[in-house]
Amino acid sequence: MASLDDLKKRIASVKSTQKITKAMKMVAAAKLRRAQESAEKGRPYSEKMNNVILNLSSGISDKDNAPKLLSGTGNDKVQLCVVMTSDRGLCGGFNSNIIKKAKSYFSKILSEGKELKIITVGSKGNDQLKRMYGDKIIESISFKESKNANYFDADKVGKIVIDKFENSEFDICTIFYNQFKNVITQIPQAQQIIPLNNENSEENVSEESYEFEPDEDEILSNLLPKNISTQIFKAMLENSASEQGSRMSAMDNATRNAGEMVDKLTIQYNRSRQAAITKELIEIISGAESL
Repeated sequence: MASLDDLKKRIASVKSTQKITKAMKMVAAAKLRRAQESAEKGRPYSEKMNNVILNLSSGISDKDNAPKLLSGTGNDKVQLCVVMTSDRGLCGGFNSNIIKKAKSYFSKILSEGKELKIITVGSKGNDQLKRMYGDKIIESISFKESKNANYFDADKVGKIVIDKFENSEFDICTIFYNQFKNVITQIPQAQQIIPLNNENSEENVSEESYEFEPDEDEILSNLLPKNISTQIFKAMLENSASEQGSRMSAMDNATRNAGEMVDKLTIQYNRSRQAAITKELIEIISGAESL
């Protein structure tokens, strides 16, 4: 049984941890508001860009000579997966949910006999994936120095992906991230960005007709690379909001659990103290009676 001094130290330690988790919850709540606003504002922009590209692609007369970023290489043998996680921990199941989604996709690709290549964005994802898929990771990127998700970081990732595509290093590229729904719920996503996936976007394409100047091919050659960076930036914004929401929820749970532990330890301390006092009284009374 623990001594009174040990129990006092444990109570003090848990209270100290509780203060830290409470502070982290408040910081995450403050960051969440800004991150959520950025994610919600970024969604219409990325969706509209996809729609514009699909409208442009419908006007291309020579489909065989369409840009490769739009039409693809015609193969799907080499798959590039960009797994986007956080650089910091203590955010509940945020990173684990993305990794779980990615691993399920990896298993499907490998079972079909296709080649898998992985780019990790965020140190936590790299730490988890390198144990099982270390030989498949061709690039590991971290933005620990960046305080907030920004387009410049997304553009760096986008350029790396485009360079590898132009060098014929892969056929299809898919990004993995968490879509923010609310503080409690973040939905893991697998979004194909090369070639552009028309299946999920065709429903949202406007029926209005547009006249483009210059021609569609020239616009697409400039717009498609920007769309890659835009979709990656949207994923970063969604991840940022999801990370703060998950961290806020996890720290709230940790704070409440610490409070419950303090209560239990306090009861245990009071019982032990009472037992010690009772024992001393019995010894005093027994000694007096013996006299």
